[in-house]
Amino acid sequence: MKMPNAKIGFSKAMTLGWLKIDKKHENGPTVFRSTDDATDVVKDTLADIKNGKAVAEKTIQDLKKRKLISPVITKFYSISRGSNFSTSIEKPEADLTADMLQDGSWKTKSFKEYNFLAKGAPITSGYLHPLLKVRTEFRRIFLDMGFSEMPTNRFVENGFWNFDALFQPQQHPARDAHDTFFISDPEITCASKLPPDYLERVKTTHEKGGYGSMGYNYDWKLSEAQKNILRTHTTAVSARMLYQLAQQKEFKPVKMFSIDRVFRKLKLWMLHI
Repeated sequence: MKMPNAKIGFSKAMTLGWLKIDKKHENGPTVFRSTDDATDVVKDTLADIKNGKAVAEKTIQDLKKRKLISPVITKFYSISRGSNFSTSIEKPEADLTADMLQDGSWKTKSFKEYNFLAKGAPITSGYLHPLLKVRTEFRRIFLDMGFSEMPTNRFVENGFWNFDALFQPQQHPARDAHDTFFISDPEITCASKLPPDYLERVKTTHEKGGYGSMGYNYDWKLSEAQKNILRTHTTAVSARMLYQLAQQKEFKPVKMFSIDRVFRKLKLWMLHI
């Protein structure tokens, strides 16, 4: 007769020494009882667990592997009435209004506690000016095309690089105080900061001409070229960069651009931004 789980029970009984096998018996291998006191330790352990007694962790893990027990989590809650117990639901007020103060209803209202550690609503910050947006887009296009940006952080420029190096005559109306902002301190640039060889060539070209030009035929003055101004165009940056590139031992073609603010005295009217 076959019994369910007989193999498991037989194996455990042999391990605990309850049974023995006589393989030389005249009727073939025969199982005999080896002890009269067979205490079922597993049964006693399961009874202890059921009664809530402490059992060794190793024994518990062994019973889990044999699937004789399975963990069950039971949660208990103790509920009692609190100080704010109410049979009706009332939403706490977030703000103290003028009407509450006038009719006295604030005395019976419940108010929401302030959380001083909570993050407030994000403050609306500034935005880019439309012209700055356009500048940013143009700058990205030039950079993507392989151009490099010239340094444009020199807002204060002298008349030499802003006008004379670009061969604008010193009596030109654009160099008048009505169109250009002049700096009072420092009023002029030291002559030693201007390249002497290039300064002389610019002076000669203004007075007598050269490089295919007949010049302006006037007395060019260093004092005019030394005057400090707020640059009227970024072409002054181009003039400086062209001079620096010309000083290289081996000239290499470059692609450069500049987009930045300039300063001019202009009258605002509806057709001019």
